[in-house]
Amino acid sequence: MATPTPVKVITSNAVKHLFTRLRDKNTETEKFVYYANRLMRILAEEGIAELPQVQKTIETPCGTFSGCEIDENNCIAVSIIRAGDSLLDAVRFCLPSVRVGKILIQRNEETKEKEPIMYYAKFPKDIADRQVLLVDPMLASGGSSLCAINCLLEHGVKEENIIFLNVICCPEGIEKFQKQYPRVKIVTAAVDECLNENKYIVPGIGDWGDRFYGTMDL
Repeated sequence: MATPTPVKVITSNAVKHLFTRLRDKNTETEKFVYYANRLMRILAEEGIAELPQVQKTIETPCGTFSGCEIDENNCIAVSIIRAGDSLLDAVRFCLPSVRVGKILIQRNEETKEKEPIMYYAKFPKDIADRQVLLVDPMLASGGSSLCAINCLLEHGVKEENIIFLNVICCPEGIEKFQKQYPRVKIVTAAVDECLNENKYIVPGIGDWGDRFYGTMDL
C-alpha cells in the first residue's frame, strides 16, 4: 500500500492574522490583494524549502556557519491559470530566475462533478528532469489539480518530484490525492472543514480568482 500523500500545513500567528483578513467577506479587493500577497510569500518560502537540499558550511565575517543550500536552478514553477498566477508571482518574487510553465484547465460550472477540460499546457523542454512547484491557491474537489498532475506526468515529470503549493485545501481534495498521486507532496496554509453542495470550501474564502482579480458579481 502506498504511503498517504504527505501534507505540510503552515501554522503561525502571522498566518492566522492574514487569514482573518482574507476570509472576511467584507475585505475589498485592494486589501485582499495586499494580505494575500503577504500570505503567499510565506507559503512560497515554505514550498521552496521542501526542494532538495545539500548541507553546506560557509565562512561568516566572524566565524563559520553550517547550513544548507537549495539548488534553485533545478526547479520549475507551474501555475494553473488564472488563480494560480497570483501564487506564481509570489514564487517568482522569492526565486526571480525560476523558469515557468503554464496550464489552462476549465471545469464545467454547471455540472461541477464532470472531468475538467485541458485547453493548454506549455513547459520548459527539460521539465522531466526537474523538481516542479505546481501552484494553485485552492484544492477543493481536486479536479483541476489532479488533471494538472496527470499532464505533468505525461510530460515525464516524476510524481515524487512534484510539490503542490496551495493556500487552502479540504479533506475531500486531499483524499483524492492520496488515492491517485500519493507521492505528490502538498504544502498548504490551511486544511478547512469540508466542501459544500456547490463545491466551495467551508469556511473557505470564496472564489480566490474573483476576489484577487476583482471580478466578483456586484
